[in-house]
Parts: sequence; structure tokens; C-alpha cells
Amino acid sequence: MPWFKRVEKGISTPTEEKKETPDGLWYKCPTCKAVTSMAEHRKNMNTCVKCNYHDRIGSKEYFAILFDDNAFTELDANMTSGDPLNFVDTKPYPNRVVATEKATGLKDAVRTGYGNLNGLPITIACMDFAYIGGSMGSVVGEKIARAIDHARKTRTPFLMISKSGGARMMEAGFSLMQMAKTSAKLALLSEEKLPYISLLTDPTTGGVTASFAMLGDFNIAEPGALIGFAGPRVIKETIGKDLPKGFQSAEFVLEHGFLDFIVDRKELKNRLSDLLSMLESKDAVADSKTARAAKLS
Repeated sequence: MPWFKRVEKGISTPTEEKKETPDGLWYKCPTCKAVTSMAEHRKNMNTCVKCNYHDRIGSKEYFAILFDDNAFTELDANMTSGDPLNFVDTKPYPNRVVATEKATGLKDAVRTGYGNLNGLPITIACMDFAYIGGSMGSVVGEKIARAIDHARKTRTPFLMISKSGGARMMEAGFSLMQMAKTSAKLALLSEEKLPYISLLTDPTTGGVTASFAMLGDFNIAEPGALIGFAGPRVIKETIGKDLPKGFQSAEFVLEHGFLDFIVDRKELKNRLSDLLSMLESKDAVADSKTARAAKLS
């Protein structure tokens, strides 16, 4: 005999009385389809508890992961884009900027700040894909350039976290100029022997890959991140050949010598502090040798 038996037939619940599961309580992994609570997903730093798929996160989450106690000073927080070309596509560029700011709470596609990472002072610039696909416009280039200047002024290492679809078409040539500007600033950072670590996350493409993202003293990436310049379809049509399996994944790029290592997000903070501590001790030894040589001379 069944444990439940419906006595009345044709029972229906009015729509207004139906209880829906609130949005945002559960996370379904796009790779392995495993379902977990959003609380557990966030606790696992937005990585899948089953297959370790790294979900996209923004500057807010990266700053919380990397800065001690999420304490940092933000740089150039209120800088916003102008409209030098009076650009219009489906809507005027200024209207798009206002709508995107309202939807995301961000002023542009990068945030910069400085603080301590496991007790070590550091300057960080982090891109946000939620803001017009993380596209690189004049504000992005200017904020990164100023963050590099801050690193030079305070003698702190510089960490760039890239996540971008490339140059921002609404600013055309102004956007492309940022490739040269950021690269020139990084050359000045290198001359002063300050470390630059570039973290490439999913996706890092276009003009960002062709400039500051690949210029690190250490180029590192998260597992499975898409890294490339042009899209796979464009490349396939250009060379007329099928592309290798896993083409433009972080693992493929590492295998072909364009990355130094891949780091799990859950280990990112400690790996970075170990790397910076190693570089700091190496500089201390070099300074000691220089001082000793000066005394002997």
C-alpha cells in the first residue's frame, strides 16, 4: 500500500500561493554540472567543490582573497570614461557607461589599490569582466599606469590581474594607445628592479594579452583560463587548419612556454607571498654583496 494516497482529485494551488526557490541559493558548475549551495561555493573561493572549475570573479573578490583582512587603500576610485569620439552604436557611449555603472557598481573595468599580502606591502590592479567585457579603454590604461607609478614611488611589488575581451571599440585609437602607455610604465618599473607579477584569468585576450598581461617578470594563470590574442575561429580561418585540443587554455599556453606556472585560486595568496619573499631575500643578498664590494674598493 502506498504511503501517500490523494483523497481528492483535481487539487490545484493558485499561482500566488506557490512558493518558488529564491534565486542565488544554488550554484551549478558549467563543466561537471555538480550542484552546491552558493554559500559553499563562495567558501571554496568560487571554485567547484567537485571538479575545481574556476568561476569568474571580479576585483571585489580578488581583493578580499589577497589583501590581509580585506584592508586596502583604493587608488583613483572615481575616475570615469569620457566620450572623445562621440561614439554611438545601439546607444550613445555615455549612456552605456551610466547603465553599466548602475548595473555593476563599478566606475570602469579596473580597480587599483595597495595594502599588505601576508604582511608584505603590494600594489594590485584587477580588471572586472562585468564592466563592458573588461575592455581596455583610456581609464583602464591610466589607472594601471598610475598604479605602476604608485608601486615605483612606494617601492612595492606590482600585481596585475587581467580579465578582458581586449581593447574597447568605443574609444578606438585612444584605447589602442593604452597598450604602449602601460608597456612603457612597466619598462620604468623594470629599470627600478621592482617585481611585476602578471596573473592571467579567464578570459585574457586581445590588446591586453598583446601588452601588459604578457610582460610580467612572472606570468602566471588560473587553471583552465582562456588566454590568447585573436579568437580560435579567426585563427582557424587564417591558417586554414584545425586547432589542437585545448588550444588557448592556460595549460596549453604553459606547455608552450608562455607561462611560468598555473596556480589554484585557493593557493594564490600563499604562492604569491612565497614568491615575493624569495625575491625580497634575493634583493637583500644582492644589496649586501654590493655594499661589501664597495667597502673593499
